[in-house]
Amino acid sequence: MASDVLLSVGELATRSGVAVSALHYYESLGLIAARRTAGNQRRYPRAALRRVAFVRAAQQLGIPLAEIAEALARLPDARTPTKADWARLSTGWRARLDQRIAALQALRDRLDGCIGCGCLSLRACALYNPEDSCAAAGPGPQRLLRR
Repeated sequence: MASDVLLSVGELATRSGVAVSALHYYESLGLIAARRTAGNQRRYPRAALRRVAFVRAAQQLGIPLAEIAEALARLPDARTPTKADWARLSTGWRARLDQRIAALQALRDRLDGCIGCGCLSLRACALYNPEDSCAAAGPGPQRLLRR
């Protein structure tokens, strides 16, 4: 039966497009699980392909591996994520992705004006910070992060 097929780490790497070292790392984080042969070689169930695809898709959204691991750990019996699981999880991740997109668009819009003048010395410039006056507001580019 196809679901009983076990893949070596090399086969999983080839089929998933993920480096062997990354698969070992995913395993150390509990994202995928391998069985061991009598010779102590890793063998992955075919379903690991879907779990790896799930991890890679979530990573492309900018979701940290620790959060992906938490999401996968909540699945009953460590099963492979379904379309419904992805829909539920991606709905929660969507708001955060929308916030990042909005922040990047605002940053892009502010940079266009600054690049246009090129002086970086105007009082109104979001990038300019004479004598580190924004330090009291906290770390990072305070004026760039304002909306």
